[in-house]
Amino acid sequence: MDISMKKLNISFFILLQILFFFLLNFISCELLVIRESLKKNNLSAVPSNFLFGTASSAYQYEGGFLADGKGLNNWDVYSHKPGNLIVDGSNADIAVDHYHRYLEDIDLMHSLGVNSYRFSISWARILPRIEPFVTLTHVDFPQELEDRYGSWLSPESQEDFAYFADICFKSFGDRVKYWVTFNEPDFQVKFGYRLGIFPPLRCSRPFGNCTYGDSEKEPFIAAHNIILAHIAAVHVYRTKYQESQRGSIGIVLHCMWYEPISNSVADKLAAERAQSFSINWFLEPIIYGRYPREMQNILGSILPEFTTTEKQKLNQGLDFIGVNHYTSFYVKDCMFSACEPGPGTSKTEGFWAQSSQKNGIPIGEPTEISWLNVYPQGMDKIVTYLKHKYHNIPMIITENGYGDVIKADSTIDELLHDEKRIDFMDRHLDALSTAIKKGANVKGYFAWSLLDNFEWNSGYTARFGLHHVDNKTLMRRPKMSATWYKNFIAEHRKWKGPDQQQLEDANDSPFYY
Repeated sequence: MDISMKKLNISFFILLQILFFFLLNFISCELLVIRESLKKNNLSAVPSNFLFGTASSAYQYEGGFLADGKGLNNWDVYSHKPGNLIVDGSNADIAVDHYHRYLEDIDLMHSLGVNSYRFSISWARILPRIEPFVTLTHVDFPQELEDRYGSWLSPESQEDFAYFADICFKSFGDRVKYWVTFNEPDFQVKFGYRLGIFPPLRCSRPFGNCTYGDSEKEPFIAAHNIILAHIAAVHVYRTKYQESQRGSIGIVLHCMWYEPISNSVADKLAAERAQSFSINWFLEPIIYGRYPREMQNILGSILPEFTTTEKQKLNQGLDFIGVNHYTSFYVKDCMFSACEPGPGTSKTEGFWAQSSQKNGIPIGEPTEISWLNVYPQGMDKIVTYLKHKYHNIPMIITENGYGDVIKADSTIDELLHDEKRIDFMDRHLDALSTAIKKGANVKGYFAWSLLDNFEWNSGYTARFGLHHVDNKTLMRRPKMSATWYKNFIAEHRKWKGPDQQQLEDANDSPFYY
């Protein structure tokens, strides 16, 4: 071997040593981030039979556009319509192909150590050991019923939803112990019937420029029918199935925390109005049989009324409240003060204005998602608010997650090393633990989401997954946050110990209100 070849071999060996050193250092840094965040978490307040899971929805995950006789839903039609608002021109005909790859995805869940999986059943499809946590409808709706009678604008939707729910309870209830009727109906009616940016694309000026709709009236009609459809499904479950199947049933709302922008009485009342015209709009009728007083006083005859029979059925019409919590906003009064037009400022929205800033300072660290600021305190505050407002009915955090936006120059390494997502989950779980320690009756936490997926009008540009999904090959790769979540769950179980685990597991049946 000549001298030049020896030098080349020595140089190559040195290069390998340098690469190996940097690799070890890189892995050590990753593990350090994970370990340090785990040390900070207050695990003592969380019971060992707590549900740790990941969340999904049928349209955003399944694909299988027309597979096995599936009918069209409203998003199938909307996403194929020219001129829709989906920013990247995509659709969920394939999505992440969960319909054909669900066994692979269940393996991913097992690798995380989660003990529950939240998913929805496509009403337009109807099909069949992690605890299933099933949502009956997650935004999508059969297009046939939209064409026939206008979906949630018609009372006929109540009967059809109850029939659909009955089929699901009968077919799957022996395996499902947690049922959700609706996911985020507060956003569903806002986007579909006030702003007209989700199907059925109904609105009127000044809220939007739609061909059909009445933004001042139709959101309340749609919400009224959804509330009564929920109660109809709950009645079917409680009278026909709950005693034998031993499950529980609830509803999921998009629960933002609204922080008064000042200590003034007016701004504090505005923050309460913001909740009344969003989550309490649905929860007060379902639990107390009436719409919030703030809505009644402002809306008058615009607000539909419940019959005496309906009020009797509405009382205590759920077993748990599902909380989708991502972010928080400042709120200021617009009833006694002048406000620039914007979200919440009109009469039919409750006379309040929201802002992510106060005196130019964000409420929390801004993210690449325009509506998402990182404010972990909001988790503690919204859970504590619901605890006091609704007598500590059992709650489950059904969605919580961090999103980033795919850019043209994004690399796979950048997407997989998602330290900001870890920090987000770490701080929100810590805030949740604080609320539980103060007595909040929280039974579970579901991360949104197991996989990067189709994010409605954001298409595939916004990513919330613990696993990266290649849009071309659909290959799944765990992000750093998946490892963190796995270790968090394992640490929780380790901290509790086998004796306490066995004691708490003896009383881990689904809950009833």
